[in-house]
Amino acid sequence: MIGAGAWGTALAQVAAHGGRPVRIWARDPAVAEAINTTQANPLYLPNIALSPSIEAVSDPAEMAEMDALLVVTPAQAVGTVLATMPVGSKPLVLCSKGIEAGTRRLVGDVARAIHPDAPIAVLSGPTFAHEVAAGLPTAVTLACEDAGLREALSQRIAAPHFRPYATDDVTGAEIGGAIKNVLAIGCGVVEGAGLGQNARAALIARGFAEMTRFGLARGGRAETLAGLSGLGDLVLTCSSTASRNFSLGVGLGQGRSSAELLADRRTVAEGAFTAPVLRQAAAAAGVDMPVCEAVCRLLEGAAVGEVIGALLARPLKAEGH
Repeated sequence: MIGAGAWGTALAQVAAHGGRPVRIWARDPAVAEAINTTQANPLYLPNIALSPSIEAVSDPAEMAEMDALLVVTPAQAVGTVLATMPVGSKPLVLCSKGIEAGTRRLVGDVARAIHPDAPIAVLSGPTFAHEVAAGLPTAVTLACEDAGLREALSQRIAAPHFRPYATDDVTGAEIGGAIKNVLAIGCGVVEGAGLGQNARAALIARGFAEMTRFGLARGGRAETLAGLSGLGDLVLTCSSTASRNFSLGVGLGQGRSSAELLADRRTVAEGAFTAPVLRQAAAAAGVDMPVCEAVCRLLEGAAVGEVIGALLARPLKAEGH
């Protein structure tokens, strides 16, 4: 595991099921020491006793002997971190969700540019780290174009409570995971502003239509976007304050500024970084994404009433457009 935040630690716990050996890289040596000496990660995943077969390191060179690397850093840091890692031709399983600022590249494209010989897979789906680490039932999408590697990775990460579903649609899996973070901010705004459950359901449905339009334009498949990595993840993150993106939206809906809300976060609300990049990418692809545009305006400080009013005042159209 490359990254010892909550999600990286939870995935290490899954991969260590039954005493299987797992190595996790932590940027902060103090986090690595805590995992090794106390079998816990109190900073990012408190109250979870970790498997003794998990070993933590803070030197990238110590990842050289691993068979495969799961990348679980924030999406905007993937390029920087991967540049320090001894990857070569080892498979990279991308568990970060987002679009790189400045380049508008999906995380998979970032990884391919840095390590062109490494096979790429994507792990995505409706997953709260604390539930996964606690052994609660979870299903995810594992996307990889190579059928043999896809099967091998699925078998290696599967556990009695953790069920991967395989696909070869890497692009669709990545896009669903990136866009759902932006839409979760919008649903949080609905909650924070007290706009009701009708509004939240409408936003999820219309947001999913936008996700599908953009995903198809970028080469993803509709069935992937309607699966665990798209619709499944969207429903989860749009309905609980355990989602960092949803919580950010709640604060915006209550009238707080994005600068204030993002300044005091040890963990990252990826949607705040993805939203403006997605706006640019959608414009370049000629895809209409009014809900995502509204989230951008809210992050920029526009008033909730003004933004919602503009959404509702758009010209009437047929469903499916």
